[in-house]
Amino acid sequence: MEILDLILHTIYNTGNWFLKSLLFQVPWYLNYFWGLILISLLVWSLEIFFPWRKQQGVFRKDFFRDLAHMFFNFFLFATAVSGFYAAFEYGAERLGFEKESFAWVNLHSLPPLLQYLLFFVAMDFVQWLTHMALHKIPTLWRFHQIHHSVKEMGFAAHFRYHWMENVLYKPLKTIMLLLLGGLEPTHAYAVHFLAITIGHLNHANVRISWGPFKYILNNPIMHLYHHAYALPAGKIGVNFGISLSLWDYLFGTHYVPEVNGDLKLGLPGDSQVGDSFVQQQLHGFSKKSPHA
Repeated sequence: MEILDLILHTIYNTGNWFLKSLLFQVPWYLNYFWGLILISLLVWSLEIFFPWRKQQGVFRKDFFRDLAHMFFNFFLFATAVSGFYAAFEYGAERLGFEKESFAWVNLHSLPPLLQYLLFFVAMDFVQWLTHMALHKIPTLWRFHQIHHSVKEMGFAAHFRYHWMENVLYKPLKTIMLLLLGGLEPTHAYAVHFLAITIGHLNHANVRISWGPFKYILNNPIMHLYHHAYALPAGKIGVNFGISLSLWDYLFGTHYVPEVNGDLKLGLPGDSQVGDSFVQQQLHGFSKKSPHA
């Protein structure tokens, strides 16, 4: 009953925070809902006024379905499962897995800017590893196919992914936080907003390379090839970086042969993924799904 109360209480508090965000009753810098709206509108404006693929419409293919994925994954599903993550952390503490015993570094003993940088880089590395696992492990790949069913790239495609990916990413993030001393930096919301902005830009219909910084920061050109229908021979995927391209260049998983935006996207057999939002949320539980 104690754990059940914890789950229900956490879900209630998370949902209540979401409602307060909608009503502007939380500080602006903590308001992920309206922050996401603002970032989306800004990046969408870049797509409208500076489109890379000019034949692509302002309301591209699956635009509104991707918006549904974005709000479902980022808010509704996140609220629904928040209690179970709290129970996971509670169970770990009861079993004696104290945060201090796992810490590789005491994050809060570092200067604030270094805290943010270390947190950002460490989280991105975990996401890069997880992203590769989504491609390499057949069971996980079936869920990740939802993200790769995108036919026309746009900012909202950033959050077109199966809800099972949330189930995978969160525990791995929790483990990394334990290694960093157990807690996110006090002002980690700035890091999260930065990651959302970079992710939106990576999927946007804009041509940005970041010049010499392309070897550090992911970009729309590099990420477009991650979504290419045809991959280099023998590759299960390329350009796995989330916010940083650094890992792909370090470990040889980068692939940017040219900067032509006229590229066929998707994956072989992706018609089996389904066209509706509900079909896509149910996809992946059967082995009868597109091959890699």
